[in-house]
Amino acid sequence: MAFTPSWRNFRRMQGSLLAAASLIYAGAVVHAWRVLPGDDGVKLRRMLIFPGLFFTLTVIVILAAPPLRRFLTRHTWISFRTGFGQSVISVLGAVFVLVTLAGVIFWQTYGASHGGRDPASLFTGYAAGIGLLLAQVILVRSLERDPGLKDLIEE
Repeated sequence: MAFTPSWRNFRRMQGSLLAAASLIYAGAVVHAWRVLPGDDGVKLRRMLIFPGLFFTLTVIVILAAPPLRRFLTRHTWISFRTGFGQSVISVLGAVFVLVTLAGVIFWQTYGASHGGRDPASLFTGYAAGIGLLLAQVILVRSLERDPGLKDLIEE
């Protein structure tokens, strides 16, 4: 199948956002592991196990619950139709959101390393957000198999 350039850009943007968010998360975990107090078991649970459960639960619930799947599929299609991921402004906007969230995680980790609030909820929420991005990437692939959209996304 040969897709239109706009669809290829959109699909690439979805995958790139997922990759960037995952790398930011990995960097935040490495940083937090170094600076946060506590034993390795506590760090493992707060930064990997519980967030991993929320990541998995998010992907499963979105893809298995028909109303949520339809809603996210519609949202993804509308995002494509409005030009998300196909212009410099939309790419910069998405990167800005990811960098801002990374900044919040690093800021909260810094605070926690100096006696402040534990950033475990941020790690869990960010992992759930990555699960949402993965679900969108999967749904983009399912849109490619929709015969009603074939004329709109293929050359």
